[in-house]
Amino acid sequence: QVQLVESGGGLVQPGGSLRLSCAASGIDFSRYAVGWYRQAPGKQRELVADISSGDIANYVDSVKGRFTISRDNARNTVYLQMNSLESADTAVYYCNAQLSFRSFWGQGTQVTVSS
Repeated sequence: QVQLVESGGGLVQPGGSLRLSCAASGIDFSRYAVGWYRQAPGKQRELVADISSGDIANYVDSVKGRFTISRDNARNTVYLQMNSLESADTAVYYCNAQLSFRSFWGQGTQVTVSS
Protein backbone atom coordinates (compact mmCIF):
# COMPACT_ATOMS: atom_id res chain seq x y z
CA GLN A 1 0.00 0.00 0.00
CA VAL A 2 1.38 3.38 -1.02
CA GLN A 3 1.36 6.18 1.54
CA LEU A 4 2.60 9.74 1.49
CA VAL A 5 2.61 11.45 4.86
CA GLU A 6 3.21 15.18 5.22
CA SER A 7 4.37 16.74 8.46
CA GLY A 8 5.91 19.94 9.77
CA GLY A 9 3.06 22.36 9.32
CA GLY A 10 1.90 24.74 12.00
CA LEU A 11 1.40 28.34 13.03
CA VAL A 12 4.26 30.73 12.41
CA GLN A 13 4.66 34.49 12.48
CA PRO A 14 5.38 36.46 9.31
CA GLY A 15 9.06 36.25 8.51
CA GLY A 16 9.38 32.89 10.19
CA SER A 17 10.39 29.49 8.83
CA LEU A 18 9.01 25.99 8.64
CA ARG A 19 10.27 22.78 7.11
CA LEU A 20 7.72 20.41 5.67
CA SER A 21 8.44 16.73 5.17
CA CYS A 22 6.81 14.23 2.83
CA ALA A 23 7.62 10.64 3.75
CA ALA A 24 6.73 7.87 1.32
CA SER A 25 6.22 4.17 1.80
CA GLY A 26 5.28 1.43 -0.63
CA ILE A 27 7.07 2.92 -3.63
CA ASP A 28 10.61 3.46 -4.83
CA PHE A 29 10.49 7.18 -4.11
CA SER A 30 13.76 7.84 -5.90
CA ARG A 31 12.11 7.15 -9.27
CA TYR A 32 9.31 9.63 -8.75
CA ALA A 33 9.06 13.32 -9.43
CA VAL A 34 7.67 14.96 -6.31
CA GLY A 35 5.77 18.19 -6.05
CA TRP A 36 4.57 20.35 -3.19
CA TYR A 37 1.17 21.91 -3.81
CA ARG A 38 -0.90 24.23 -1.69
CA GLN A 39 -4.53 25.18 -1.48
CA ALA A 40 -5.78 28.24 0.32
CA PRO A 41 -9.46 28.63 1.27
CA GLY A 42 -11.54 29.49 -1.78
CA LYS A 43 -8.62 29.05 -4.17
CA GLN A 44 -7.47 26.37 -6.55
CA ARG A 45 -4.67 24.04 -5.65
CA GLU A 46 -1.38 25.33 -7.06
CA LEU A 47 2.03 23.82 -7.59
CA VAL A 48 4.59 25.50 -5.35
CA ALA A 49 7.75 23.54 -6.12
CA ASP A 50 8.74 20.25 -7.63
CA ILE A 51 11.84 18.13 -7.90
CA SER A 52 12.62 15.52 -10.50
CA SER A 53 14.15 12.12 -9.90
CA GLY A 54 17.37 13.73 -11.09
CA ASP A 55 17.17 16.51 -8.47
CA ILE A 56 16.11 19.27 -10.86
CA ALA A 57 13.99 21.73 -8.88
CA ASN A 58 11.42 24.25 -10.08
CA TYR A 59 9.52 26.91 -8.17
CA VAL A 60 6.54 29.14 -8.69
CA ASP A 61 7.66 32.76 -8.93
CA SER A 62 6.02 33.77 -5.65
CA VAL A 63 8.28 31.49 -3.59
CA LYS A 64 11.57 31.76 -5.48
CA GLY A 65 14.38 32.72 -3.14
CA ARG A 66 12.31 31.82 -0.08
CA PHE A 67 11.48 28.11 -0.45
CA THR A 68 13.83 25.22 -1.15
CA ILE A 69 12.77 21.73 -2.15
CA SER A 70 15.13 18.82 -1.58
CA ARG A 71 15.01 15.06 -1.38
CA ASP A 72 16.69 12.34 0.65
CA ASN A 73 16.11 9.14 -1.24
CA ALA A 74 17.73 7.04 1.48
CA ARG A 75 14.96 8.22 3.81
CA ASN A 76 12.25 8.19 1.12
CA THR A 77 11.54 11.79 2.05
CA VAL A 78 11.17 15.10 0.27
CA TYR A 79 11.44 18.37 2.15
CA LEU A 80 10.20 21.89 1.62
CA GLN A 81 12.18 24.49 3.55
CA MET A 82 10.09 27.64 3.77
CA ASN A 83 11.74 30.88 4.89
CA SER A 84 10.53 34.47 5.10
CA LEU A 85 6.96 33.25 5.31
CA GLU A 86 4.16 35.64 4.43
CA SER A 87 0.45 35.60 5.20
CA ALA A 88 -0.14 34.72 1.53
CA ASP A 89 1.62 31.40 2.16
CA THR A 90 -1.19 30.28 4.44
CA ALA A 91 -2.69 27.11 2.98
CA VAL A 92 -2.91 23.37 3.26
CA TYR A 93 0.25 21.94 1.71
CA TYR A 94 0.16 18.60 -0.10
CA CYS A 95 2.85 16.47 -1.62
CA ASN A 96 2.39 14.49 -4.81
CA ALA A 97 4.57 11.76 -6.24
CA GLN A 98 4.30 11.04 -9.95
CA LEU A 99 5.86 8.52 -12.28
CA SER A 100 4.31 8.13 -15.72
CA PHE A 101 0.61 7.44 -15.13
CA ARG A 102 1.03 6.70 -11.41
CA SER A 103 0.21 9.58 -9.09
CA PHE A 104 -0.09 9.60 -5.30
CA TRP A 105 -1.15 12.31 -2.87
CA GLY A 106 -0.65 12.87 0.81
CA GLN A 107 -3.35 14.04 3.19
CA GLY A 108 -1.96 17.56 3.59
CA THR A 109 -0.54 19.66 6.40
CA GLN A 110 -1.81 23.08 7.44
CA VAL A 111 0.52 26.07 7.35
CA THR A 112 -0.77 29.26 8.93
CA VAL A 113 1.26 32.45 8.83
CA SER A 114 -0.15 35.00 11.23
CA SER A 115 0.91 37.39 13.93
